[in-house]
Amino acid sequence: MAWLGPEEWSAVALSLRVSTWAMLVSLPLGVLTAYALARWRFPGKQLLNGLVHLPLILPPVVTGYLLLLGFGTQGPIGRALEKIGITFAFHWTGAALAAGIMAFPLMVRAIRLSIEAVDPRLEQAAATLGAPKPWVFVTVTLPMILPGILAGAILAFAKAMGEFGATITFVSNIPGQTRTIPSAIYAFLQVPGGEGPAMRLVVVSVVVAMAALLASEAISTRVARRVAGT
Repeated sequence: MAWLGPEEWSAVALSLRVSTWAMLVSLPLGVLTAYALARWRFPGKQLLNGLVHLPLILPPVVTGYLLLLGFGTQGPIGRALEKIGITFAFHWTGAALAAGIMAFPLMVRAIRLSIEAVDPRLEQAAATLGAPKPWVFVTVTLPMILPGILAGAILAFAKAMGEFGATITFVSNIPGQTRTIPSAIYAFLQVPGGEGPAMRLVVVSVVVAMAALLASEAISTRVARRVAGT
């Protein structure tokens, strides 16, 4: 990374921080949501499925504005959290929240597909032996869907790295605080002579995205072979 300038490196470091937290915090909820959509039957299941995938359909700016209304300093959730020292608006934690929400559908879809590929009879067999459902999930389901979880986490991380619209709407573009790689590219392109730094960050983005896609594809192929028994 020596070929990156201080501002560029700051954007890369912040993007890695934001994407890592966005992925780690949303992963448990992503697994639970994917399992519910794949295995459970309950009223409102299609509504939940729609809400999960809504960030893929809505313009990112709309998602960011909704986050600002809810988690901003004047929003109901934002005011309540601020009283206990948690701030999202115009802070890197808000960037992680926005990135996590935008990446959540990709994570859930990858994990859900891996769960649906597991033969339910294996889980039923463990249950008939007296194992409680949480133990069945931990000992039977989880090991088999682990590649799917990894694939979903990788895709979510890459998506979070590239998130721009919701992030800049919710937390603005503050150097050192909320200026991630996409925001930095946008900022560099607004000033004369910024094409060089912008292009270097574009290269970083492409490399990260391609690495994530290749890793996800390799894991998906492994899952398919395991299901086929080859």
